[in-house]
Amino acid sequence: MYIAMNRFTVPLENAEAFEALWLGRDSHLKETEGFVEFHMLRGPENDGKVLFASHTVWASEGAFQDWTRSAAFHAAHKGAGGPAKLHEGTPTFEGFTAIQHIS
Repeated sequence: MYIAMNRFTVPLENAEAFEALWLGRDSHLKETEGFVEFHMLRGPENDGKVLFASHTVWASEGAFQDWTRSAAFHAAHKGAGGPAKLHEGTPTFEGFTAIQHIS
């Protein structure tokens, strides 16, 4: 199992629009080989900013890498960081390989 996360720092005044953007987008994930699940997480508010994290679970790191090279990935991310950028800086990516899973 591989978990891919991106963290976004969003000014409080953009938080509602940021959520709407994510809730309304066409992700193309469900049709992707090795995709397990996706969560968009809203974290704490601090100093007028809200932390958000996208959390995607994959069968393997290879499945995630294949997704990042796919046409579906590029279609889902077209326009990211465009003129209506709602978060600060660039997202912070973190990738994790599971060493233990208890369910």
